[in-house]
Amino acid sequence: MSVRVVLADDQPLVRSGLRVLMADSGDLTVVGEAGTGAEAVELARDVRPDVVLMDIRMPGMDGIEATRQIVAAGGPTRVLVLTTFDEDEHVYGALRAGASGFLVKDMAVDDILGAIRVVAAGDALIAPAVTRRLIGDFVGAGARAARPVRPVAGITEREREVLVLIGQGRSNSEIADELFITMATTKSHVARLLTKLGARDRVQLVIIAYESGLVAPAR
Repeated sequence: MSVRVVLADDQPLVRSGLRVLMADSGDLTVVGEAGTGAEAVELARDVRPDVVLMDIRMPGMDGIEATRQIVAAGGPTRVLVLTTFDEDEHVYGALRAGASGFLVKDMAVDDILGAIRVVAAGDALIAPAVTRRLIGDFVGAGARAARPVRPVAGITEREREVLVLIGQGRSNSEIADELFITMATTKSHVARLLTKLGARDRVQLVIIAYESGLVAPAR
């Protein structure tokens, strides 16, 4: 089944290049293009794509606010942020707004297409060390200085252990090995954490683990 994608970028050349890549993929279909954040929100509402590939810097409504509105609408659409390495702070804002991960514009083609497939399948791009570093850096550097520490309540001690390991970037198999539990039990704990903490995906759990103080940013 084809993955339906909306491209949101204010540069037509970027959208054109991505469209060609997806046309050649065989399983990714571009169902709309947006040059502004507001257009991306409208397309997500009307077309209900599987994934919006979202540039952060766009005229008018930026990609962070567009992501927030798309996620808040509660539909099936997931957002992948397009960025460059000099936009770390903006990426962190997009992840907090509900993005399921981010892509660097000069990534290898196969990595970009693979990331879209992963997010469309309901997973989150949290495995790469750069994502964990980004979250840790901005929590540790005071990016949330104006916000209170987010308390974590209503979870069991075992769920807290799992949350800490998720925040450290461990995979389900690594968590299972660390805690001497089965993969099925690990997945059950992760699912309960998502429900109890109101998190959409694993990226949000990582942010909660950092912002609650359960995981300390690397020094």
